[in-house]
Amino acid sequence: MARRVFFSFHFDNDYSRTQQVRNIGAIEGNKPVSKNDWEQISNNEKGDRDKKIAKWIDDNLYGKSCTVVLVGQDTADRKWINYEIVKSWNAGMGVVGIRIHGLKNLEGNIAKIGNNPFDYIPILDTEKKLSSIVKCYNPPGSNSKERYAWIRQNLVNAIEEAIEIRNGY
Repeated sequence: MARRVFFSFHFDNDYSRTQQVRNIGAIEGNKPVSKNDWEQISNNEKGDRDKKIAKWIDDNLYGKSCTVVLVGQDTADRKWINYEIVKSWNAGMGVVGIRIHGLKNLEGNIAKIGNNPFDYIPILDTEKKLSSIVKCYNPPGSNSKERYAWIRQNLVNAIEEAIEIRNGY
């Protein structure tokens, strides 16, 4: 049975890279958001905009067992990425990071490695960060094709491990 997964990523920078991962097919992810969909969700008055984005995230997290944060160059410490991570963790979902900076985008470019997003999330009532528990994988390989192959081969296991980690915490 395929796991139902929520993908968290920096839309503007990493959309094409994330689609490569989402198209692996080994897991059932949330419906991909098109640029038009995202503009419709996010183009509102500030107060209304934040409520609509939070509702969209909450609705899409419902029924999922794990959140996969696809970590690009500028993913870490973004308001909505942090929101998705915290909501997922607090809901008892598995959470895992997969770095995608080494995958080519539509223009054939790769990005610089970004910070670990879990370094910015404190664990309640402790001085520890979520990165002390949650894994953030950096796929090995000397090129985009090798890194994609590692993700394709290891994504399901990373998700299962994230769920086990969360269940044990």
